Amino acid sequence: MAAAQEVVAGCQNGGSENGGSKAVGFNGLKPFLIVPAPMACDAVKFYKDAFGAEELERSVHPKRKADQDLPLLAYAHLKLGPAELFVSDETEDAGVKSNATLGGTSLIMWLETEDMEGAIAKAVKAGATVEAEVSDTPCGAGRYGKVKDPFGYIWAISTPCPVAAATPAVDVSGIGHEDVQA
Repeated sequence: MAAAQEVVAGCQNGGSENGGSKAVGFNGLKPFLIVPAPMACDAVKFYKDAFGAEELERSVHPKRKADQDLPLLAYAHLKLGPAELFVSDETEDAGVKSNATLGGTSLIMWLETEDMEGAIAKAVKAGATVEAEVSDTPCGAGRYGKVKDPFGYIWAISTPCPVAAATPAVDVSGIGHEDVQA
């Protein structure tokens, strides 16, 4: 997307300190996936094999403990089509936890592709497990399925949504919570 999406601060959490009138522009959203140490390098390999990710950059922590075989991965910057994400080993001092430590995930990554069955098959071949069989969705997302990667992240994979592509964007900048009708 060439132009940044505009998000009106006044719609977020009841406004902002500057009165909520100034728009904030974003150029992208890049998830940072934390995996149990020392498995981040394995995760990078999985995302390359399963989804065709391209590695843009990598940075490692220095070895921290005598019994640690390899330096931990501070981050790997990956590109999946037009999207980007980061992968990192979990470390005690970083203040973030892996799905394994948390006992689940609160994040679902959603990929759109014309060949969703092929994408799911490739992810499963690389080590993912099927979480939801491919089906037509009633909510307009087209065909849809879900896999869980070996690191606990859920990946929803669907065909591009024809409804969203044909529906014009709605300006909600002047709408507050009290104005929204269910």
